[in-house]
Amino acid sequence: MSLPSFLLNILWLICGGLVAALAWVIAAVVMAITIIGLPWSFAALRIALYTLLPFGHEMRSRRDVGVLSAVGNIIWFVLAGWWLALAHLILAVVLAITIIGLPFAWAHLKLAGASLFPVGTEIVPRGSVPAW
Repeated sequence: MSLPSFLLNILWLICGGLVAALAWVIAAVVMAITIIGLPWSFAALRIALYTLLPFGHEMRSRRDVGVLSAVGNIIWFVLAGWWLALAHLILAVVLAITIIGLPFAWAHLKLAGASLFPVGTEIVPRGSVPAW
C-alpha cells in the first residue's frame, strides 16, 4: 500500500469508515444467525473488510455470476441493503459539507451503491488486471 493510500485510509477510519465497517459486520452477523442468510454474510464480510481500507482497492463485478446472484441481490436489498445504503448516503452528505471530506464522501457513495447489490462483486487492488 502506498503512503497516500495509507494516510487516506487512516483519515477514512476517523471520518466514518469504522462506523460503516461495523454496520457491515452487524449485517453479516444478522445474516449468519439465520442459517439461510449465510451466502449474504460472506458478501457482507468481504465488503466490511473493503470498508475498513477502501483506498488502494477497487470493487468490481465478477463476470462469472449468474441468475442466483441476481436473486441473492434482490433478497439482500430487501433485508439489509437499503439501510446500509441509507447510512452511507447520510455519511456522504455530512462529509460533503466540508471540503476536506469530499474524497471520503465519494467513497461512501461508492459503498452506498455496493450496499444495494453486493453479491457477485470482488475486491481487488487498484490497477489489477481483470481475471476474465
